[in-house]
Amino acid sequence: MTYFYDGTKESFLTAFVLSYGDEDARLASSPTQLTLGQQSVFVRTDLKQAEKAEKRFLSFDPDSINELGLLLRSGEHARDMIALRYFRYLCKQKRPVGRNFAEPCVVEAAECIRRITTELHRMKGFIRFMECESGALYAPFAPDNDISDLLAPHFRARLPEFPFLIHDVPRKKATVYDGINTFTAPLERAGIVLSADETGWQSLWKRYYKSVNIPSRERLKQMRGYMPVRYWKYLPEKFTPL
Repeated sequence: MTYFYDGTKESFLTAFVLSYGDEDARLASSPTQLTLGQQSVFVRTDLKQAEKAEKRFLSFDPDSINELGLLLRSGEHARDMIALRYFRYLCKQKRPVGRNFAEPCVVEAAECIRRITTELHRMKGFIRFMECESGALYAPFAPDNDISDLLAPHFRARLPEFPFLIHDVPRKKATVYDGINTFTAPLERAGIVLSADETGWQSLWKRYYKSVNIPSRERLKQMRGYMPVRYWKYLPEKFTPL
């Protein structure tokens, strides 16, 4: 049986409880190809049941719900099953299992979380804000994982006087700081007009990188090592075509 849920923590916990007695159960939060004869059910979130399950997990491991929140942000197609296997193991052990690296389900969950936290750390330095005519700052990016709202506290602390918008382009959503409050909302496309200062600064950046670049010694392999190519698209200073 495949249990489809809406991707939220509460929906996952509801699906987990419903599927716990089914050893062959699969959880999915996105369209999934079913095998011939495989049945499916769409889970309706039960907040009371989810709250009860959350308390149970916390009694086993105080960090478990934070780990679940990170796993559900993963951009990996297998994230739902990674979380299911990890939390089933946690239920069987009834104690923290995060360091039981002899267990494959713990290793895959730890690796998944590591990739998310690594990208979160990287994006604090890789994101480039652009100044709009209104004075607000706009930063488009295409992260592997759903982390736009996790970045907001960092930039809110760094730029408390500037409203900003962090736009996760592939997921068509944005985290917005309006100068007082922070919230996340759907955003398919952002129509922005850059300020004259921003246009000038971007031009200077490109001229600078062009002037320091030596075409015969570009060392693209080294550049890709320092800055993954998948992040280049939204960097104004990118000067070498892929």
